[in-house]
Amino acid sequence: MKRNVIEINEEKCVGCGLCAGACMQGAIEIINGKAKLVSDSYCDGLGMCLPKCPVDAIHLVEKEASEFNQERKNIKASPSKDMPETLGCGCPGSEAKTFERTTIALNVTAPKTSKVQPSLETTKKTPVGISESSEEAIQIGEMPSELMQWPVQLMLVPPTAPYLENADILIAADCTAFAHGDFHRTFMRNKVTIIACPKLDDNVKNIERLTQIFSSASVKSITVVRMEVPCCGGLTYAVKEAMLNARRIVPYNEITLSTDGRIL
Repeated sequence: MKRNVIEINEEKCVGCGLCAGACMQGAIEIINGKAKLVSDSYCDGLGMCLPKCPVDAIHLVEKEASEFNQERKNIKASPSKDMPETLGCGCPGSEAKTFERTTIALNVTAPKTSKVQPSLETTKKTPVGISESSEEAIQIGEMPSELMQWPVQLMLVPPTAPYLENADILIAADCTAFAHGDFHRTFMRNKVTIIACPKLDDNVKNIERLTQIFSSASVKSITVVRMEVPCCGGLTYAVKEAMLNARRIVPYNEITLSTDGRIL
């Protein structure tokens, strides 16, 4: 019989898994890093997966296909061997994991140098937010990361990830880490970090995902770091709305950064 079913362009497919998450019939699985139609009999032809594809790799086509399997209707796709339950989506790179971190005391003693009165030509301007004394104390070398887990993007964080249980959670607007020079040590240390953008992301989806996280895990505390720009208020709204939806009110702290990186 002829009917509409999806067709996947594997050359375009990036294996993000968003289509598999949107398919309520379990017709799509991520296999070897690519989306695959498991069986055309599982595809209802409604195309709910189409708008989820970021690379336009899925289309509906009319062709000879098996009759739709009504018994599969409204069955959520079960994880395949290439798509573990702990994934936020089907992307292999979004597998939930934690990192062991050891706090390292850095030796920031400035080396002794002979003081020479600088000429007008050699005088340099100290960057915003860094005093001359602290600039002298900055040690050249690799600053250790404070990231405790992966993934960090809100829509990729599995709501049932073990690292969320009894965790102090940092929810940061995307731009904050680029604005504040010592973001890791100031905000991320000993916290599970989640990032999102209330302007460029779908903030309704942000609220839904945060609600799932707060409902699934006994979160210990929440710290929100946002920018001073008005649109960043959407992140504050999303977090508070999600706490109300989940009926999970925990200690809450909100920090606002200026666009030049200062804590306001």
